[in-house]
Amino acid sequence: MAGRGSRLRPHTLTVPKPLIPIAGKPIVHRLVEDIAAVINQKIDEIAFVIHIDFGIQVEKDLVAIAEKLGAKGTIYYQEQPLGTAHAIMSAKESMSGPIVVAYADTLFRADFTLDTTADSVIWVKQVEDPSAFGVVQLNDKNEIVDFVEKPKEFVSDLAIIGIYYFKSGETLRSELQYLLDNNIVKGGEYQLTDGLENMKQKGMKFVPGKVDEWMDCGNKDVTVDTNNRMLGFLHADGENLVSASAVLENSEIIPPCYIGENVVLKNAKVGPNVSLGNNTKVENSTIKNSLVQTNTTIKNANLDNAMIGNNARFDGKFTSVSIGDYSVLE
Repeated sequence: MAGRGSRLRPHTLTVPKPLIPIAGKPIVHRLVEDIAAVINQKIDEIAFVIHIDFGIQVEKDLVAIAEKLGAKGTIYYQEQPLGTAHAIMSAKESMSGPIVVAYADTLFRADFTLDTTADSVIWVKQVEDPSAFGVVQLNDKNEIVDFVEKPKEFVSDLAIIGIYYFKSGETLRSELQYLLDNNIVKGGEYQLTDGLENMKQKGMKFVPGKVDEWMDCGNKDVTVDTNNRMLGFLHADGENLVSASAVLENSEIIPPCYIGENVVLKNAKVGPNVSLGNNTKVENSTIKNSLVQTNTTIKNANLDNAMIGNNARFDGKFTSVSIGDYSVLE
């Protein structure tokens, strides 16, 4: 998660993209919880690969996420964007035993049993247009026999979503170290798929883990949509998303919505598909399909497909907005 998240600016100018909250919880927090549920094993350590500029507070927040899952949190730095294999190898000291590798800007919903007899499990999702993704090809034994990057002709509709299980972290580390030592690059970057191909050529068994939902957080519009979808899933699961400390005065909440601690609503209609972070105040406003972070004040607004950061103030009749932290529109 060392990237700068430039497509999600201004929200990522002050907060790394994986710490943007979705339905009240940071993306990376939801991701590690979902991975933990699928693997159904105790997690000993979570290693976060970040940029050194993220700062001490971000590092503390990430370690706290790991500790909430009963795991040790470790921070590693990738100072140059030299590809997926290079990023993973930034955490090589933690690559032992069975491991999961995940890119921290994606969320998923899945109900499959992890095949721990395989050398590797690659999370995939069936997509309508596979030409935009890396895909896997399967044989009649449901084993992966090929990886194809953005196929121009149809070979498979199973897209790789960026989450991988490896039975041996040591084996993966050895294969990726070979790429680095021999300067095997594509487009100036060291690619994980090259390491996977080498492992497959040595006879290692790869199988797919098929997910039901795959949600992106690449830019403002898809992040708002992911927030909407996640709220729907959590609501259907029966999760209580409205804090008991929220104060409503002549206001209505249309579920599904996440309403954080000490939120105040006055003459407001909120929902469906709205997340309001802690200590946010909404007055004389209607909000739907929107993601609002913490300590923000919204007045006289009619918002739809909006994303508003922390400590912002918004007063006006704009609709589909994207406002970063500490911004003021009044």
